[in-house]
Amino acid sequence: MGLKRDESGRLHIETPLMAESLMDRSLLEQTEVGHIFRPMPDLTVIKLGGQSIIDRGREVVLPLLDEIVALRREYPLLIMTGGGTRSRHAYAIAIDLGMPTGILAKLGSSISEQNALMISTLLAPYGGLKIGNDDLVKLSAYMSLGAIPVMHAMPPYSLWEKPPAVGRIPPNRTDVGTLLTAEVMGASRCILVKDEKGLFTADPKKDPTAEFIEEIEVNELIARDLDDLAVERAMLETLSNARSVEEVLIVNGREKGNLTRAVAGENVGTRIYRRRREE
Repeated sequence: MGLKRDESGRLHIETPLMAESLMDRSLLEQTEVGHIFRPMPDLTVIKLGGQSIIDRGREVVLPLLDEIVALRREYPLLIMTGGGTRSRHAYAIAIDLGMPTGILAKLGSSISEQNALMISTLLAPYGGLKIGNDDLVKLSAYMSLGAIPVMHAMPPYSLWEKPPAVGRIPPNRTDVGTLLTAEVMGASRCILVKDEKGLFTADPKKDPTAEFIEEIEVNELIARDLDDLAVERAMLETLSNARSVEEVLIVNGREKGNLTRAVAGENVGTRIYRRRREE
């Protein structure tokens, strides 16, 4: 980039995007070239499910926090929290009152943040620290101080959440927020801690013939268009377009040691991966 003087004598910063339409497809294709800076490539982003984990109380939550405290000695971790049952109650009331999707997204974010407050408080004796979206740029500094950062996982679309194709439930919820956080920090993977082994071809609680999916490429999973999923469909679309995150792991947090094994690199549930762009 350099300076360019126009016919009137004024100086401009000359860039490839100068005076170009940002809707031009050929121009957008040109922006694919170049290195993507990854601030924290060794980071592992872990989401504790709201309904599946946090809502289950001390019996489920405390053993997982013990694993997180032990893991933090060796691995840089960012803990994120889902919303859970209270989000569903708020959604139901808001829908009954005719609220738009953006209001539902705002409600969901508030409840996810409540869970972050509780988890960070429980981790406080070990360096637990509740952070907000704007604190991500301070993440490496918090890590160097030995902190265990905890952040709510609802992405900050808030009132500006786009309306879904069907219904009014916000399409970008805490699975999406977890993945987007991992992506912007340059993490290679994120882990979703739930109360299920992983993905199945149908809901195993309703269909005993449902088959377990141990590993699947994200675009193949999207193409299957399963009637029910243990993850948000919008998260799959986001993963397929990711530049840094290469995989999402779904693990059953109610089985002791699963989270530890997953952080260490094992697949103890379902691995959803994307093909590298050069493949």
